Amino acid sequence: MAHDAIRLDGKIAIITGGAGGIGAATAQLMTLRGAKVAIADIDMPRAQAVATGIPDALALHLDLEDEASIEAMVAQTVAHFGRLDILHNNAALLGPDIAQQDGNIEHMATALWDRTYRVNVRGTMIACRAALPHLRETKGNIVNTVSSLALQGHMIQAAYSSSKAAIIQMTRAIAASHGRMGVRCNAVAPGMTMTPALKEAFPPALRQVVEDETLRDQLGDPQDIAEAVAFLASDGARNITGHTVECDGGGTSHVPGLGGFRAFFEGHTS
Repeated sequence: MAHDAIRLDGKIAIITGGAGGIGAATAQLMTLRGAKVAIADIDMPRAQAVATGIPDALALHLDLEDEASIEAMVAQTVAHFGRLDILHNNAALLGPDIAQQDGNIEHMATALWDRTYRVNVRGTMIACRAALPHLRETKGNIVNTVSSLALQGHMIQAAYSSSKAAIIQMTRAIAASHGRMGVRCNAVAPGMTMTPALKEAFPPALRQVVEDETLRDQLGDPQDIAEAVAFLASDGARNITGHTVECDGGGTSHVPGLGGFRAFFEGHTS
């Protein structure tokens, strides 16, 4: 293995949700490490704006509810760059309006549940299916963005969290079925990440509750998640497949209520 195994020189990557916080940060970081990127997003003007600031980047419209749109994303990337080495499935059904509707199961609207699974799970599956023949040729890999909520129970976001848990199992399934073909598949599970969308969706008081359970002195930002994704996509992670990397500042690593214990003991420090 080369000394600079985290480099991505000559690699071609698709980043879905590439116009948003984590996606845009990942596109920029992968480019710095030598890759060329296709930035796919339902918001084409924002995708084009991100692509404008990245050398040789390709902006593509992507609607994860439209099978033809997903397949066209892969086909257009391969036609433009000649190959595909990395698929980063980062797009998901998000936004303040969705977050407000996505509560507990007793009050869950069937339409929201169905749409969440259609975008997050079905859309990710179709993207993987379209990309896998090309990734077999290049011995490439897939990195899926999931969520720490896929690993924990919560009072809210039942649809989102369970859809992300399904993607974790999809990650394992692809790693198992395609590992001997040279294709790796991993997932990154961010905790609460300080993206513009999150700042809009979550009140400061709720963000503070999560920050109190974080082992770092602050919540993560998009660059933190991009670093994990870019590493997993690199040859430096060639022996890692079928795994979910928790990139959450230690938020899921300890017993519940740690923030309360911390406050108690800090208050009793002599």
